[in-house]
Amino acid sequence: MFEIKVKADFSAAHNLRNYEGKCEKLHGHNWIVEAAFRYEKTDKNGLAVDFKIAKAALKDATECMDHSYLNELEYFKKINPTSENIAKFIYDDLKKKIKNVYSVAVWENEKSCAVYTE
Repeated sequence: MFEIKVKADFSAAHNLRNYEGKCEKLHGHNWIVEAAFRYEKTDKNGLAVDFKIAKAALKDATECMDHSYLNELEYFKKINPTSENIAKFIYDDLKKKIKNVYSVAVWENEKSCAVYTE
């Protein structure tokens, strides 16, 4: 089994609804996103997936969130823009564009991340 990982980042603001604590107030993060893809074999060139393709798909999936207020994006108008929900949002977008998405990890700081996988 081959696992390929690529990273992207974006900066955005959000606040958590129905939450008691600091995160209920408007604040921002410099998120780091790591997407993992799993393949049982490589192609004739020895590639499971071209890094260029995986990086472009991940960048495209995160572009709409960069320098935005996440709560105003259509996807997050009814659900909280938590790291968990951001990971699922990115996973679902990647799944439409590239095969064998395994997981998406969203780091809101160097000590805390949420991972989504199916």
